[in-house]
Amino acid sequence: MPLALLALAIGAFGIGTTEFVIMGLLPEVAASFDVSVPTAGFLVTGYALGVMAGAPLMTVLGTKISRKRMLMLLMGLFIAGNLLSALAPAFGVMLAGRVVASLAHGAFFGIGSVVAAELVAPQKKAAAISMMFTGLTVANVVGVPLGTFVGQAAGWRATFFIVAALGVVGLAGIARLVPEVPKPEGVRLRHELAALRNVQVVLAMAMTVLGFGGVFAAITYIAPMMTDVAGYAGSSVTWLLVLFGLGMVLGNLTGGRFADRRLMPMLFVALGSLTVVLAAFTVTAHDKTAAAVTVFLIGALGFATVPPLQKRVLDQAAGAPTLASALNIGAFNLGNALAAWLGGLVIAADLGYTSPNWIGAALAASALVLALFSAALERGASRGSRVVTGSGAADPDAGGVTAGVTSGS
Repeated sequence: MPLALLALAIGAFGIGTTEFVIMGLLPEVAASFDVSVPTAGFLVTGYALGVMAGAPLMTVLGTKISRKRMLMLLMGLFIAGNLLSALAPAFGVMLAGRVVASLAHGAFFGIGSVVAAELVAPQKKAAAISMMFTGLTVANVVGVPLGTFVGQAAGWRATFFIVAALGVVGLAGIARLVPEVPKPEGVRLRHELAALRNVQVVLAMAMTVLGFGGVFAAITYIAPMMTDVAGYAGSSVTWLLVLFGLGMVLGNLTGGRFADRRLMPMLFVALGSLTVVLAAFTVTAHDKTAAAVTVFLIGALGFATVPPLQKRVLDQAAGAPTLASALNIGAFNLGNALAAWLGGLVIAADLGYTSPNWIGAALAASALVLALFSAALERGASRGSRVVTGSGAADPDAGGVTAGVTSGS
């Protein structure tokens, strides 16, 4: 794999850390600005909304410059947002800093996926994408726990200064290691928008929303589920999240490796298994050991879908994939927000802390149905293409012109 992927992974590590570390520092931030913890929670919501808005906005703004230069500008925006958060004199300023940083998120992963795929041979594209996303998954294992520890020991501002420094390292790596990948000739914004009319691109994005939404339906409420149902101490939740992160790392690398060989079968297996595991979590959550194993499996199976889905979007939007790729990153955050909301509804309805797992299983199963439908459409289109292509050929079985040309045209 090219060394340039390391630079992309470092940037992804910083972005993943800043996205999730705030969840462990909300009490400290709330106390610092004299606001309630629910009010401080807007720092999470604001970031997620910024990702969804920033993915298409920043990608469109970057259509006039090279992808390498756009990646560097996005890392600069990320650094500025985190410095603004670290220096914020008031809560509103910190919220603005979070939004500024979030604007880089979707476009960075979207454009980064395109660049990573173009750096390697066609049969290694998904593996290259997974290498970049490894930075995001490792952030959940190392960056988030370490950032939480530093923030609790030395103050939350120190954490955001460190994250900004990571952004500087990522920016330097991109400037030094990522080559100037030329943009396809003649590709304009209208071509990027036209790619979104491809039903396969839309289906892949819908699979992203539902599939990863299934993961977050369960993980969003993992703290009360593990303490009130499984019987873990509150201090154990951090290590359970590390276990979840380890599963993400393994799933990401596995998904990237097998998606280059059999993309759709990989999706079928991952989404089907995720559906079963999420449904089983309603039972395994009552036992400490079984719950820990299940948390690991949810991370592994959930992130095993990421490289194949991202590559699916790139393949189906071939020629003008940048906007579609960025929007697919926004789809992850849309799925997270949707799942967290639905999970909250069933808990509020007094169905218990394990009830979001059923929501997660239903979402993952819906993604599997869409994957099967997408594959069926592709097979049908392929058969129709072969019939039309061979319309003048003799059919050895029928002894004449190929039957079915009329029905296939």
